[in-house]
Amino acid sequence: MINDSGILHSYKIESNGKSFPIDVSDFSIDIKDKSFTWIHLDATEKASRIFLKSKIPFLDDLIINALFEEETRPRITEFGEGTLIILRGVNLNERSQTEDMVSIRLWVDSNHVFSVQLRSLKAIKDIEELLIVGKGPVNTGHFISMLCKRLYERMDPVFSELNEKIDAIEERIIENVNTNERQSINSIRKQAIIFRRYIAPQKDIILNLINTEKKWIGSINKRQLQENLNLIIRHVENLDLIRERAQIIKDELVAGITDKMNKNMYMLSVITAIFFPLGFLTGLLGINVGGIPGTDNTNAFFIFCGILLGVILFQILLFKKLKWF
Repeated sequence: MINDSGILHSYKIESNGKSFPIDVSDFSIDIKDKSFTWIHLDATEKASRIFLKSKIPFLDDLIINALFEEETRPRITEFGEGTLIILRGVNLNERSQTEDMVSIRLWVDSNHVFSVQLRSLKAIKDIEELLIVGKGPVNTGHFISMLCKRLYERMDPVFSELNEKIDAIEERIIENVNTNERQSINSIRKQAIIFRRYIAPQKDIILNLINTEKKWIGSINKRQLQENLNLIIRHVENLDLIRERAQIIKDELVAGITDKMNKNMYMLSVITAIFFPLGFLTGLLGINVGGIPGTDNTNAFFIFCGILLGVILFQILLFKKLKWF
């Protein structure tokens, strides 16, 4: 539920992972506030921007504008004691394309997480559900590592499905070359390119978090982020493989179509070669001049057909000897 401040949910979280909702109707957070606070806002609500400006005094306009940008790419920028992080996850919302990736924008410091979304993201819902049962993140570093893990784990089924699609197309092309498969191949390749565009930069974000000197990311969090880094590297490599396989399959399809056309052209050439002398003979005997042999013989037509048949048989034997077919 969105309240008048554009807030989707807000929690204070204890060191054991338990949480309780906080009333944000009449309060403000200071940078010195030591309690772990997570506030999640809806970017489509104007009240969300107003809330951050009025209630969170240590966020300047530059940070707030970055959190509410219409178009974003994954990035990380450090501002004083905090860090601006923009991530993307696959779109698992109903009637949506998975490659239309959903962004999550975060401001994180030692004790606060302010997250902003334009569209629903299942990884955020996962964390909220864990908080409700008392198994949520215990600090901001844990929150980031948990969010990254949820984002990247949910990518696995999507990329597995892409692999299965490319496998199915490859099998169909091996069995029967079909030009209709071009569209399917191009669609998969396009999806892989779009996914990689938004996933590959997140590798640098995780590396930055692992190497940062920010105290809110502890050694345990960095180890967790290292696992996330391995996961995202595997995803990028998988996307590269899908893209390369799609190109190879497309090349095989083009080669199969070309081979099929060459065979058809070859057969037409053979048929043309066979009927060329027949056409010459029938054309020669069809001219309206005197002296055409067989005009007075009632069996001349059948004799001529026999001659044509003999010519055909002679050509077939000659072509076989020359190994033309």
